[in-house]
Amino acid sequence: MSPQAATALQPVKTSVPVKQTEPENVFDRIQQTYDSIARRAFEIFDSNGRWRGRELSDWLQAESELLHPVHLEMAESDDNLTVRAEVPGFSTKELEINVEPRKLTIVGKHEAREESKKGKTIYSERCAREILRVVDLPAEVDSSKVSAMLKDGILNIELSKAAHAKTVRIEPKAA
Repeated sequence: MSPQAATALQPVKTSVPVKQTEPENVFDRIQQTYDSIARRAFEIFDSNGRWRGRELSDWLQAESELLHPVHLEMAESDDNLTVRAEVPGFSTKELEINVEPRKLTIVGKHEAREESKKGKTIYSERCAREILRVVDLPAEVDSSKVSAMLKDGILNIELSKAAHAKTVRIEPKAA
């Protein structure tokens, strides 16, 4: 039984490291993703006989092959922001979470390799999945007070609002 099969049978809740990041790192990651998509789009363009006029469809096909959507849900309370993101098939080691005061970035790269040998025939398949999601937060958060847990393909991120971002209700007094 593989470790992933055991994980699927027993709910596992593991902590994901959260990093405070510099904006340049996020831009570098976005640039790397853009370059990967551009290379794949050119490969598609080249394999289709270099016909002009299909640039957008080649780009969208490359994007759909390399990037997988991260569906998420965000909730806000007086003191916290809670983000739930769907990241099926990713382990904690394959995910990177970066937090800035008004921005959350979720990055993941998963590579799977499968080989099968039957007589003289060798079958080998490699699949790479990558996710990148950058979310603008509705309030400023304290990036030192963030926790993330991964359980059954759902990433739960708890972000504490910064002290000056918390909503305070003030009751007016009669004069």
